[in-house]
Amino acid sequence: MLKGIHHIAVICSNYEASKRFYTDILGLKVVRETYREARKSYKLDLSLNGKYVIELFSFPSPPSRPSQPEAVGLRHLAFEVDNLEHMIQYLEQKNVSVEPVRTDELTQKRFTFIADPDDLPIEFYEK
Repeated sequence: MLKGIHHIAVICSNYEASKRFYTDILGLKVVRETYREARKSYKLDLSLNGKYVIELFSFPSPPSRPSQPEAVGLRHLAFEVDNLEHMIQYLEQKNVSVEPVRTDELTQKRFTFIADPDDLPIEFYEK
């Protein structure tokens, strides 16, 4: 039976830009960084609060993923935050563009989106 989510795999087009984004801006911690010569690619294992959450992959010339209009498949990554306003202020200080805040009509919780360097939508959902 399922025990939880082990990790989420993300493929990036610019390894250094995405590594900086996920570590310096989002604050994920590097667990392990591996260069795979046979694939000419990096695999970066990242954790959040000590829990392994993201595998960041680089591959030579990956195709772009459609973000708009929405396509079949993974829609976005969502992170829970205690205070949405604090998160927005932090992101704006890092020169990250933040979408207008919306309210979930089912839960009445507030949320917003940003995009990673490859336009993968990332949501911040207030606890």
